[in-house]
Amino acid sequence: MIDTHAHLDDPQFDADRDTVLGRARQAGVDTIICVGTTLASSRAAVRLAESCPGLYAAVGIHPNSAAEAGPDDWLQVAALLDHPRVVALGETGLDRYRDFAPLELQRDYFRRHLLLGRERDLPVVIHCRDAWEHLLPLVREFAAAGPLRGVLHAFSGDVATLAECIALGLYVSFAGNVSYTNKKFQTLRAAAVAAPADRVLIETDSPYLVPEPLRGRQRRNEPALLVHTAAALAVLRGATPETLAAQTAENARRLFRIAP
Repeated sequence: MIDTHAHLDDPQFDADRDTVLGRARQAGVDTIICVGTTLASSRAAVRLAESCPGLYAAVGIHPNSAAEAGPDDWLQVAALLDHPRVVALGETGLDRYRDFAPLELQRDYFRRHLLLGRERDLPVVIHCRDAWEHLLPLVREFAAAGPLRGVLHAFSGDVATLAECIALGLYVSFAGNVSYTNKKFQTLRAAAVAAPADRVLIETDSPYLVPEPLRGRQRRNEPALLVHTAAALAVLRGATPETLAAQTAENARRLFRIAP
């Protein structure tokens, strides 16, 4: 399996990061993309990718971090793209849940990521929380000018939103919340069923979004728990866990251009 989105630089992993990576390998998660949210965490993601086979990095500035970015941070993030272990830009996007940065500033950084991704032919890792009405017009505008490579990470939209994102060329990645069965998540679970098999990815978003059956029993998610997200998604889609793992790994290698 490939965990396409994890924040292994998070301080929650400082005490046992090597043990966490060992558990991931034992669980069958042999490839992990470590995703940056600031210049500092992007650099940390690159260092992690350098330190361990099977780890890769995505570098970028998260919408919630845009207001704290220094004047040269974007240029320094862009310089990290020359590193051979960097396979994507992001995470970027829009967030109206926390509103840590003005919407126009978030839009500015999102456009920067999209334009640089096209220039460098790299996929963009897109975050969207409570902001579909603002994000989709930007994605439509960008896709109208040429091909769009990227993924909606920890997808949270409905079937119609998913269909539009697929039509615009994006992949969709499902995290631990796709395993939640309470009413609030039924729209997401319906979208997970509707997603085309060749555009589906899986992720943990570690240390966030602990999947069932461990939700509420432990605070920290980690790549080894991807098995639970994969199992829940397989049940929803009427697939075997083995088939789903193989398909999502193939999709991830295609999008991020990671060799087997």
